[in-house]
Amino acid sequence: MGSELAMFWYETDSPIGRLLLAGDARALQRLYFQAGPRPFAPPAAWRHDAAPFAPVLAQLNDYFAGTRRTFRLPLAPAGTPFQLAVWGALQAIPYGETVAYGQLAQRLGLVNAARAVGLANGSNPIPIIIPCHRVIGADGSLTGFGGGLPIKRSLLSLEGAACVADLFAAAGPRPVPAAARVPRPNGP
Repeated sequence: MGSELAMFWYETDSPIGRLLLAGDARALQRLYFQAGPRPFAPPAAWRHDAAPFAPVLAQLNDYFAGTRRTFRLPLAPAGTPFQLAVWGALQAIPYGETVAYGQLAQRLGLVNAARAVGLANGSNPIPIIIPCHRVIGADGSLTGFGGGLPIKRSLLSLEGAACVADLFAAAGPRPVPAAARVPRPNGP
């Protein structure tokens, strides 16, 4: 018989919605955002148990409370050597800082690989802990995120990232052009 370890899963609430954790007894392998349009349904063979995730849950609680800036957990993301290199580079982005896809590609010594880095970033199986939310567009804009842009914005805001303060908090409400306003029954 094979020496494959049993897979475990556990769902938990967080300030950004329900999260599903998955891994074996040794390491976290996946983190899913369950509030999206396609929540993950664990296979029947996986075991539902919080115990293997106690350190993950404690560190996530600390992170969301604003008292943890780095995660120290055994991780086992499955990916190609290129993806693993990108995910390793993501872990080097400091808390509260952001980098553009092109900058991340340059850090990896791949000057013209911003798009490939973006694809690897988008397939990160352990978001938040491997902080793919810290990668933004070259113009400072928030770009795609598996959990959705509101969650990305929330994570960056929690960390006090400058792009969030600059793009969202400081901008204030923007007037809606008259042509885009929904007419009210009794007037403009």
